[in-house]
Amino acid sequence: MIQVSLSPALVIGTGLVGASVAQALTRAGVEVHLSDARYSHAVVAASRGAGTLAELDPGAYKLVVVAVPPAALASVIAEALATYPNATVTDVGSVKGVVLAQLRATGADLARYCGSHPMAGSQKDGPLTASPDLFVDRTWVITPHDTSAAQSVLSVRKLAELCGARLVTMAAQHHDEAVGQVSHVPQLISALVAGGLLDLPAEHLQLAGQGLRDVTRIAGGDPKLWRQIIAANSGALRVELEELHADLGRLIEVIDDPDSVESFLDRGRRGTRALPGKHGSAPSEWAEVVIEIPDAPGALARLFTDIEDAGVNVEDITIDHDPSRPVGMLGVHVDPTAAMSLTNVMTAKGWTVKP
Repeated sequence: MIQVSLSPALVIGTGLVGASVAQALTRAGVEVHLSDARYSHAVVAASRGAGTLAELDPGAYKLVVVAVPPAALASVIAEALATYPNATVTDVGSVKGVVLAQLRATGADLARYCGSHPMAGSQKDGPLTASPDLFVDRTWVITPHDTSAAQSVLSVRKLAELCGARLVTMAAQHHDEAVGQVSHVPQLISALVAGGLLDLPAEHLQLAGQGLRDVTRIAGGDPKLWRQIIAANSGALRVELEELHADLGRLIEVIDDPDSVESFLDRGRRGTRALPGKHGSAPSEWAEVVIEIPDAPGALARLFTDIEDAGVNVEDITIDHDPSRPVGMLGVHVDPTAAMSLTNVMTAKGWTVKP
């Protein structure tokens, strides 16, 4: 049986994902060392429990996790393979095919390399935003290639398991097609909608609700980082965008036909149900109970305490803000059979539940 040890490990790059990996491994008992081109980032990450800045002999490391921007991945991975002779090397980049091709072009021995990609992150970055729980119950894609050693694949699998993630294995090109569809295209569409807001009158923007904020939230990501991601996966994205272009053309053609528009909207509704549910389970229908929250200190904490007292299981929450009043709207998603009970309890406790 192959023995897998990840300690000591080295994390190169201490932005959100890298620092979160380091924190999760440290919490799991792995000895983690940190390195970053921005030394100040590594210092902050270390101060927040991600690991130590101390350096070991290069031959001591068992695992190296490369968490640098996409454009630098291949060169840093190749350097890590050459520098740390006994370590499995993985990366957490969001594009795999082009990186693997670049590595093969160097002629390096890639037996100790196995790519990976945790499907977790935020539009924010930096070690201050890191959390050891970032990957819990999130998908982590393992992308072994034809010369990955079994030891390397098992080490990367253990890395993902220690971070609390769900494992999926894919080939690099298959991964890039998939993330193009479920991550990169949504980023571009979000940016498209958000960019259009710059052309709207201010009085129109005052009507914006949570729906628009939901659609445009991820457009707040770093354009420089996304430029690299899009460039590395442009081939797969072109195919998806051309299909979207055709769909948009068909919608324009039938926009005056209510039946066709309803069919279009129904297809979208059914698409939302195709997404996996909580913890990867089958999607479920939830009822939403919307409760008004005053903009006052302690109101949200008191609200959550009262929801807990109601004894219902909360599946998800959303928060919207009233643009004209100092109140918020908390949407509590619960099983439909519990919606009336929650409504009655919250009303009895003095909360305003919206119809």
